[in-house]
Amino acid sequence: MSVAPIKAFADKAKADAALGEALKACQKIKELRALALEHGFTIEENSLYPPNEPQFTEDQLSERLIKALLRV
Repeated sequence: MSVAPIKAFADKAKADAALGEALKACQKIKELRALALEHGFTIEENSLYPPNEPQFTEDQLSERLIKALLRV
């Protein structure tokens, strides 16, 4: 259960505007995971949740995913 692929995917989304927009459009965890997989990152769903530290910022996610993944 590593957060390394999540961090790498988040960093790539910050650097790639098109990927960043696609990430922000994701409304469900399965959409986020599918997008990550398309870009070569395998993300285990349970790695996204606390007690792991969030790897995404609020400006990277949809409002729905902010509530699900960030401690907001």
